[in-house]
Amino acid sequence: MEETRYETAMFAGGCFWCMVKPFDEWPGIIKVISGYSGGHVKNPTYAEVKTGTTGHYEVVHITYDPKLVSYQQLLDLYWPQIDPTDDGGQFFDRGPQYRTAIFYYNEEQKALAEQSKKEIEKSGRFQKPIITAILPAGPFYEAEEEHQYFYKKNPEKYKQERIESGREKFIQENWK
Repeated sequence: MEETRYETAMFAGGCFWCMVKPFDEWPGIIKVISGYSGGHVKNPTYAEVKTGTTGHYEVVHITYDPKLVSYQQLLDLYWPQIDPTDDGGQFFDRGPQYRTAIFYYNEEQKALAEQSKKEIEKSGRFQKPIITAILPAGPFYEAEEEHQYFYKKNPEKYKQERIESGREKFIQENWK
């Protein structure tokens, strides 16, 4: 019997609470972990990252089965979760820890990410430049347990957060 080889992807899209559910509900996704990447502090805590001084992004680290879901499909799911023109954060979450980025693990992911960004730029969907960074993946640090699968643990607060932040309205107006 052939062994299943899982692959990984990592995306920053503002508050990681809002980025888990869209991926977690997709067939072929094995797990989605909230955490931090891209900074200069080892093993940062939520309290440290939240200050915006560690250089980290809030990210989702995704393990997936490439036989069931492609990296391109993950990109196609990622973009409509964010405002790719905002370099100061996402919606009401402000600061460098809430910037958007695609972290790639290999040259194929890098090429697909760059191509998908070009397609969004060419689409004319946005008047402002697409500033989402495409960066090599570095160390990933898992967030504390209370931040994992927030949408399942706190469904009402999760829904409220998506509405109050402006994320839900932005997605409806710009991506649907």
